[in-house]
Amino acid sequence: MQFLVAGAFLTPRGLRGIVTAPGKTGAKKNGGSPMIQIRKERPEDYRAVEDMTRKAFYNLYQPGCFEHYLVHIMRGHEDFVAELALVIERDGELIGSIFYTKARLVDAQGHEKPILTFGPVCVLPQYQRQGYGKRLMEASFEKAAEMGYDTIVIFGSPVNYVSRGFQSCRKKHVSLENGRYPSAMLVKELKEGALQGKHWVYYDSPVMQLSQADALAFDDALEKMERKRLPSQEEFYIMSHSFVEE
Repeated sequence: MQFLVAGAFLTPRGLRGIVTAPGKTGAKKNGGSPMIQIRKERPEDYRAVEDMTRKAFYNLYQPGCFEHYLVHIMRGHEDFVAELALVIERDGELIGSIFYTKARLVDAQGHEKPILTFGPVCVLPQYQRQGYGKRLMEASFEKAAEMGYDTIVIFGSPVNYVSRGFQSCRKKHVSLENGRYPSAMLVKELKEGALQGKHWVYYDSPVMQLSQADALAFDDALEKMERKRLPSQEEFYIMSHSFVEE
């Protein structure tokens, strides 16, 4: 499970163009404001985005990380939503990204509802907790709604996402196939009442079931980074193995 406001910066054409504005966070030391752009990822960004993702996640949830490999393979998958592969630049430097894949909900009658999930979402460590991830998410939500999607389900730490309108999956009646409600599974309706108060079962894309052996081999071929055990990994284990009960 991978976790990760551009509203004021969106043009009338939304994210069909580049979103550009002086930043309100991370001001330069000389007193000027950095120039912030949120745009679609381009092929020439791929290597830099994967490197950025690796730096953001390395040793956070486990020794090393797999998120950069997931980014690498998801672009070629049929469930990848290229229109929502967004990056954020600060004075021309790539500092964050967000990626979406298609997912689905199934109700008790077997009716399927196409939805979205996102992840990885990341910001370079030196720019975290400065509002850049929030801008990326808000820009992507607006674009997803323009595309006709009305629901997003993610796995993430609630402290990072409830301020962006996500709620416990238990409150929105969205469970796993086994009927359980993970504490880390969060739901956001882009359109109020989209889930109609019904019970739904969540299914993500097969691309999320990556090969750990392939991910390790991919990481080993890159510039060496030391794999470490850190307290954040235990925090992640506890959260990712917790469930909401009645």
